[in-house]
Amino acid sequence: MSGHSKWATTKHQKGAKDAARAKVFAKLIRQIEVAAREGGSDMTANASLRTMYTKARDASVPIDTIERAVKRGSGELEGVRYEAISYEGYAPDGVAVIVECLTDNRNRTGAEIRNLFSKNGGSMAEPGAVSWQFERKGAVPVPRAQDEERVLEVAMEAGGEDLADEDERWVVTSDPADLMAVRAALEEAGLEPGAAELTMVPTSTVEVATESEAKRVLRLIEALDDHDDVQNVYANFDIPDEVMAAYEG
Repeated sequence: MSGHSKWATTKHQKGAKDAARAKVFAKLIRQIEVAAREGGSDMTANASLRTMYTKARDASVPIDTIERAVKRGSGELEGVRYEAISYEGYAPDGVAVIVECLTDNRNRTGAEIRNLFSKNGGSMAEPGAVSWQFERKGAVPVPRAQDEERVLEVAMEAGGEDLADEDERWVVTSDPADLMAVRAALEEAGLEPGAAELTMVPTSTVEVATESEAKRVLRLIEALDDHDDVQNVYANFDIPDEVMAAYEG
């Protein structure tokens, strides 16, 4: 398992432990509002909203909180209007980074993201400067207790492309168009899939070979991830397992 997968696992575990925090809830609620605004409040016809609903419930967001977010997004209730915006840049050691945000003030958010890059040894880049190094993919987590061969078999038959080992879980990746079909097949097979989501997968990676380099890269990634407006941070680093273990220690 690469260091990048290890970092994804660490984030997943941290998110599960901190799911009751207002910050985590707020990020999910923003995503629900945007999904409802862009595709309507009918979850049967809005795949993005259906995905975000499942993700929020997995994080224990109360149903009434989700319903209010849907109503704000669809215009049934008044609320702040959020827009999606992405930023690109480089972490130390040439690691490519994409930051996805939902904000009600793009000027403020842009300045704050730029400041985080600068303070942590990175630099912002022009749109398109690093995004060509990533591909948009669908991702579905499955509990590690499920049989690997069975998960792979079911996923591939439904359009899955790859299966990654992320320590406590398997993650099936697919073309975005096949995402919900893959999740439905896994659920029908009794394999207990988690919330399906879209992600960015690097097409090539930059090896971060030492603990000091890992600290520099992950300090920026963590700072970006902690920003209230940031929904997702993607980077193409590859930290060897032994270096990641030393960093976590």
